[in-house]
Amino acid sequence: MPERAYFDWNATAPLRDEARAAFAEALAIPGNPSSVHAEGRSARRAIEQARQEVAGLVGARVGDVVFTSGGTEANMLALTPAIEVAGDRRPRQRLLISTIEHASVRAGGRFPREAVEEVPVGPDGRIDLAALAEAVARWPRALASVMLANNETGVIQPVAAAAAIVHAADGLLHVDAVQAAGRSDCDIAALGADLMTLSAHKIGGPKGVGALIRRSDDIHIADPLIRGGGQERGLRAGTENVAAIVAFGAAAAAARQMREADAMHMLELRSRLESGLREITPRVVVFGLETDRLPNTTLFAVPGMRAETIVIAFDLEGIAVSSGAACSSGKVQPSHVLAAMGVPPALRGAVRVSLGWSTTMADVESFLGAWRKLVITLFKDERGIAA
Repeated sequence: MPERAYFDWNATAPLRDEARAAFAEALAIPGNPSSVHAEGRSARRAIEQARQEVAGLVGARVGDVVFTSGGTEANMLALTPAIEVAGDRRPRQRLLISTIEHASVRAGGRFPREAVEEVPVGPDGRIDLAALAEAVARWPRALASVMLANNETGVIQPVAAAAAIVHAADGLLHVDAVQAAGRSDCDIAALGADLMTLSAHKIGGPKGVGALIRRSDDIHIADPLIRGGGQERGLRAGTENVAAIVAFGAAAAAARQMREADAMHMLELRSRLESGLREITPRVVVFGLETDRLPNTTLFAVPGMRAETIVIAFDLEGIAVSSGAACSSGKVQPSHVLAAMGVPPALRGAVRVSLGWSTTMADVESFLGAWRKLVITLFKDERGIAA
């Protein structure tokens, strides 16, 4: 059976060798990190080393990293009215989110549904900054949430500009950087983010661990999501998952070291993939083509194409792709991101191809070969689709 080619890195990245080795080593640490004996102190040192590596990935202070069970929990922890800044305990009355956010942000966190307001994006998939300015003018001191890079299109958002708008109205900005970490610059200070979310499995760490990062300790979440023993500086109770956190740290260190080289590698592969798509299917539409995108992401559609049919057909050819976000229990449904961009329904059945550090040019050629075969098979009655 031929080796499969994996093109769904935006759903999850394979475990890095560094993370696998760190995970195995950490499993041998017997102590509870809250214990004061030698075994407990060993576990605590391992966690704090990982915290330092995760902080380094985004230019944060070590003490401002809070480990969670993943990006969704980190978003839920961040999106609360009960955020104090320098002792100001007045609750935030409004949550402003872009229309292309991840499902865990669109759910509104711990804000009541009526307190959540969506801010539109333009046809290029970037948040409408004028609309954001209007929203914060109506709701000063709001909490806004804008993802750094969209998980479907890969389009990078103007986060620094959004931060300036939000801060001018005495608001706070939360940035979901889950998809961007390790693929784009995520410096928390340069972006102007007050809170930032990361997930280990997107950068080659294990599933089930993530982090919420604060810009400074002036920002305090007064309503922890999980209460109990006071772990993670009182912001996330429960005995820490030592092995997963340690592996997260190892993945963060590798992602930081290799980011620029990996980005250049993926950009070369993406360029070949997209040129091949256009050669085979001249009517193909690549979303975000004229916009700054993550170097590893291609979201494309052909008029009349059914995404679920293409995803299954690719799978039978040994190619793993997706129809967009992998957060809907395997359901294939029209993209809310493309709808928000004003893409007509005939093009919303899009296929997402996402690359990673171990993707090869041979993998890309295998993808294009499979695509050529699928076009001939599935679109043989469509005039003008194939070259």
